[in-house]
Amino acid sequence: MIGWIILAIVVFIVIFIIFIYNNLVTLRQRVQNAWGQIDVQLQRRFDLIPNLVETVKGYMAHEKDTLTKVTELRSSWSEAKTIEEKVDLENELSNTLKTIMAVAENYPELKANQSFNSLQDELSTTENKIAYSRQFYNDTVTKYNTKLELFPNNLVAGILGFKPSTLFNVDSEEVRKSVKVDFGNSEEY
Repeated sequence: MIGWIILAIVVFIVIFIIFIYNNLVTLRQRVQNAWGQIDVQLQRRFDLIPNLVETVKGYMAHEKDTLTKVTELRSSWSEAKTIEEKVDLENELSNTLKTIMAVAENYPELKANQSFNSLQDELSTTENKIAYSRQFYNDTVTKYNTKLELFPNNLVAGILGFKPSTLFNVDSEEVRKSVKVDFGNSEEY
């Protein structure tokens, strides 16, 4: 009789561990999928950049450094391996794109350019999709990380090597600041 009780307890514990494991795997996959959605939108934005730079280049002779930085960030994107590296590049690019859009307000002929307006609309749509994807990703990561910390999940997660995921945060104070437009430097492009 005691043998059956011990066997029942062992079976219950094994089933319980399998349930927790499967639940954690499901949540980890959702986190990876949510990051994939951000990655798709960020790639779309980076694909729009060469067209934006070419359209803006002729009008914004004073903004050589900004346009060069955008091009460099786009090149760095393909070399980024981790989520953290991509988040840092995305934050830098967001700040740089804000500068371009703010400066564009001072060029009436650029604002009237059909290609620029079309690119601006596409970037705006992409930015909205990125914002939604970030929110979805952070919600998914929060659910996953919370599940990792809850008892008894934390015991199973620790034994089986589950690690918390990183939230998509804006760490740069530069990205949080308003864009300052300065035409004091009129270097030729």
